[in-house]
Amino acid sequence: MTESPLILSELDDDGVLLVTMNRPQKKNAFHEPQWDALANTLNEAKDNPAVAVVVLTGAGGNFSSGADLSSFSGEPRPPRTDGKASAFFACVDSLFEFDKPILAAVNGVAVGGGCTIAVACDITYVGDDIRMRLPFANLGLVPEIASSYILQANIGRQRANELMFTAEWIDAARAVEMGMAARSFPAAEVLDATIGKAREIAQWPVSALRGIKQTLQVAHQAGIESARKVEDDIMMKLAGSPENIEAVTAFMQKRKPDFKQFR
Repeated sequence: MTESPLILSELDDDGVLLVTMNRPQKKNAFHEPQWDALANTLNEAKDNPAVAVVVLTGAGGNFSSGADLSSFSGEPRPPRTDGKASAFFACVDSLFEFDKPILAAVNGVAVGGGCTIAVACDITYVGDDIRMRLPFANLGLVPEIASSYILQANIGRQRANELMFTAEWIDAARAVEMGMAARSFPAAEVLDATIGKAREIAQWPVSALRGIKQTLQVAHQAGIESARKVEDDIMMKLAGSPENIEAVTAFMQKRKPDFKQFR
């Protein structure tokens, strides 16, 4: 039996590339192969002159539940040939180096990396069924994908602090009200609405779209780069810590983690 592709892509005549994360049985949780597959898709789309706009979504009614904790074996990974530290870093590099508009159509669950990828896209539309969460505190970790900067830039320091420190759930109304998403649509309509907006954007010259994205990004470039460096440095220190191991073990055992034991 042939395994389904981890990333589906479909380019229409208007220049809109629909990119679908395709692990619905895992709520599109990321493991190494899916990080790589998304990175490769974005790199190919960047170099394809027929692509004007990308729409990123998830299969099976969910955007992404973030990192696939069940895929962490603890075994050392073989060295990569592309110079990247991991598939995760390869994907994040591809996301931030993509120089054309990326729109996110977010349904269902958008947790961890699923939430931070959505926030990092140029325009994010959400279905009214979404449940977003930044669960880094309860995993014993720190934010990723420059979300420690991007979230503050989008919604302000106070709100970003509250979401990061509490790891609380966020619904569609709150996501739009705070500025994590541009608009909310009925769950069954969000993908079509996002594709429609992408086609509206794709009618313009790609050179102009690239130039506009560059001008919009320049004010944030230094902040994104600084955030990524600090996030990555602290993440390396905390990943595999006793608190992180307790968090992952509790998740696998479907129980509440006990962090008081480490105080």
